[in-house]
Order: sequence, then C-alpha cells, then structure tokens
Amino acid sequence: MTTTVERPWVQEMVVVHRVFRRESRLLPELVRGVRPGDVERARFLAGMFREYDKGLHSHHTSEDALLWPKLLARVDLDADLVLRMEQQHEVVAQGLHVVMERLAAWEADASAAARDALAAAMDRHRQDLLVHLDEEERSVLPLVSEHITVAEWDELGEVARSHTPKDKLLFMLGALLEEATPDETARFLSSLPVPARLLWHTIGRRQYAKQMRKVRGRQLDV
Repeated sequence: MTTTVERPWVQEMVVVHRVFRRESRLLPELVRGVRPGDVERARFLAGMFREYDKGLHSHHTSEDALLWPKLLARVDLDADLVLRMEQQHEVVAQGLHVVMERLAAWEADASAAARDALAAAMDRHRQDLLVHLDEEERSVLPLVSEHITVAEWDELGEVARSHTPKDKLLFMLGALLEEATPDETARFLSSLPVPARLLWHTIGRRQYAKQMRKVRGRQLDV
C-alpha cells in the first residue's frame, strides 16, 4: 500500500508574490501621477508605501528565520541557491532603504524633483525584487515542497501574520484575494474560521474596495 505524503501548499507564496509584484509596479506609477505641491496626496501614498515595506520586511524576515536554515540543513547540494536567496534579501533591503529616504524628502514638499527621484528608486527596487521572486518561485519552492513539512510551512505563514496588526488583517486578505484565482480564493477562505469569513464578506470586502478606490482612483471588484 502506497502512503501519500502531504505537501505544503506552496502556491500560497506565489499569490503573496503577486501582491508584491502588483504593488511594486503600481506605487511608482501613482507617485508619478501626483501634482507638484500636493502634499496631502504625497503623504497618503507615503503611508501606503510604508505598509508595503512592512509587509515585505515581515515576509522576508520570516523566511530568513524559519525557511533558509531548514533548507540549508537538509539540501546540501543547493546550499549556494539558499545563500543567494539571503543575499537577494539584503539587496532588496538596501534598495528599500534608499526608497524610504527619498520618500521622507518627497512627502515633506511634494516637489517634482523629489517625486521623480523617489519613483526612480522605486523602479530600481522593483527590478531587484523581481529577480528574487522569479528565482525563488522557479528554484526554491520545489525544494520547499520536497523538504519542508506542512507544519513548518504553516508556521511560516502564522509568524508573518502575527506581525500584522489585527486592524490590518482584513486589508491584507483583500490584497491577496485581489490576485487569487477562484480556486485559490476558495482555498484561502476555507482556511479561515467561520467568523473571519463572515467578517470578510460583510465588512472586509467593502472596506478594501473603498480603500483601493482612494489609492488608485478607480473602482475595484473584489
């Protein structure tokens, strides 16, 4: 009799990566659309980028603490790959540091020069991020499926969620579901307690759509 080994649902990380791809593309576009001197809009978008930065930082620090050490211990032939993932995290962090410095300068006066310098730094950050996400999906997630248990994978997600303030959890769910296919959406929602699913359908979906209209200036269907 063949025993079926349960594998972690690594597609979850692919959906999370879609969110970072989307926001790293949209945010510099939105910044470039701000009129010089519109400090209110600059401060609003600066706040959105800081939320993005916190989410990406939490995602990467969870991997650094819980994923790479396990893979390094179990996948000797791919040690160079895992070390490269850590190095890519460092490159992304350095680029974000530059963005955050320019963000502070732009939200102070919303000048055209500060805006354009910020958007350029955001573009560079996105380039570095895509290199990392692409390689992680192509080369690391298959190793995760083979060498990481379901419990260990679930712990990674739980730690990342624990770093998210409770009043931001529905927003983060909306960001994920915006990028999810119908099957992925069903999988995400089925993993939630019934009260949380009810809260999303009755309150969270509307709140997320309202916030995104404010951010992007257009209607969003989630």
